[in-house]
Amino acid sequence: MFEMQNDILTVEELMEVLYIGRNYAYKLLNSGEIKGFRVGRSWRIPRKSLEAFVLNKCTKKILT
Repeated sequence: MFEMQNDILTVEELMEVLYIGRNYAYKLLNSGEIKGFRVGRSWRIPRKSLEAFVLNKCTKKILT
């Protein structure tokens, strides 16, 4: 999953990695759950941000 070459992901790559739809991907980005930044009208997501999101979700599951 994290053997990607790029350190910066697009929304399409985020959707593919997490197996989520476009609307949910934008919801995660707009809410700040996944940290990203915009270049013009396009979102860019650092791979470290995606890793942090996944680890955070796993930790919350284990603690509950």
